[in-house]
Amino acid sequence: TALAQGFDVAVTVDDLPVHGALPQGMTRLSIARSHIETFKAHGVKQAYGFVNAANATDAESNAVLDAWRAAGHPLANHTASHLNLEKADTLQAWIADLEAGEPTVARRMQGQNWRYLRFPNLTAGTRPERHQGAAAWLAAHGYKVAHVTISFSDWSYSDAYARCLAKGDQAAVETMEDQYLRGVDEELAHMRVVSKAVYGRMIPQVLLTHIGGWSAHMLPQVMDRLDAAGARYVTLEEAQKDP
Repeated sequence: TALAQGFDVAVTVDDLPVHGALPQGMTRLSIARSHIETFKAHGVKQAYGFVNAANATDAESNAVLDAWRAAGHPLANHTASHLNLEKADTLQAWIADLEAGEPTVARRMQGQNWRYLRFPNLTAGTRPERHQGAAAWLAAHGYKVAHVTISFSDWSYSDAYARCLAKGDQAAVETMEDQYLRGVDEELAHMRVVSKAVYGRMIPQVLLTHIGGWSAHMLPQVMDRLDAAGARYVTLEEAQKDP
């Protein structure tokens, strides 16, 4: 049936090495390892990690980036401080922050392409001079933009999850889990409808998730749903080859 039609999806993970409040019982490294294990269990050979280098400040946060690479997953740039292009004082200040994010990624990606940018807050600039200025700089420096077609807003649950665990409020956690998975189901259905309506076919998708405690907690169930929907896990480059 059309409903069971498979689709290609590239997996991307934002805000390495640190995203959101840290839930009790977890470490930044355990969150990363949980992601890595879940991806492996579901046959995801490439999960691009988008790095905020300003958060790689101690041994553990650097160990997160090293573990990601050791698992065979690539890293790319999310700007050093997660600076929103629209909120930066100037275009030059934003470019400086982007450039400040490069060394942490480049030294772990020697000989491989790391020049993908994920715009913080997915904001590519609403003012023409910002948008065009950023696009021109990226093109001149060999960057490609890592797009997003599907996301489950996991980031919006991160801090609430940590608060609920700290209070021992398991009922609230269960409510969040149910709500979140309903949202995943709705988003997957919506993705199909929009793809068919706009393109007349299932286009490749790019999934956005975040390296947070909530994301690690829910990822096995999210991946189960993707598997059931017919997901075929491909590289970001493969997904973005489709015009």
